[in-house]
Amino acid sequence: MRLNLARARVLLFEVPRTAKVAYCLMRDPRAPLGPKIAAGAALGLIASPLDVPAWIPVIGDLDMLALGVLAIRVFVDACPDELVDEHRASVQSGESIFDHDLRLAMAAAYQVGRRLSSNGQARPADRETRESEDESA
Repeated sequence: MRLNLARARVLLFEVPRTAKVAYCLMRDPRAPLGPKIAAGAALGLIASPLDVPAWIPVIGDLDMLALGVLAIRVFVDACPDELVDEHRASVQSGESIFDHDLRLAMAAAYQVGRRLSSNGQARPADRETRESEDESA
């Protein structure tokens, strides 16, 4: 079997898009429950500490990657076509549920970073104030 690099490249670029569509479908109440449960179970198996073939070099890691890609692909294929097309279009335009949630997470992370950095800047000033109070006493 000959390795087709063009096909591998297309697959590698398709995986993130399909994962975004799968995320949107998981959040959509119109998507069927059965495929949601099956995809969740497969992804749970990937995250599980039980990993029997892990002792096989390289292949032990690739089986989980392949299972993840397969689970997402089967989930997307099991959802109604019009729903998948709707989410594919919203992912393409950058207005999907995934993009919205990502923007919220980035904004929250930015706020946490600002709070942490402002707390770090306030502490030396507090120390200087305490040191000057100690010296005057």
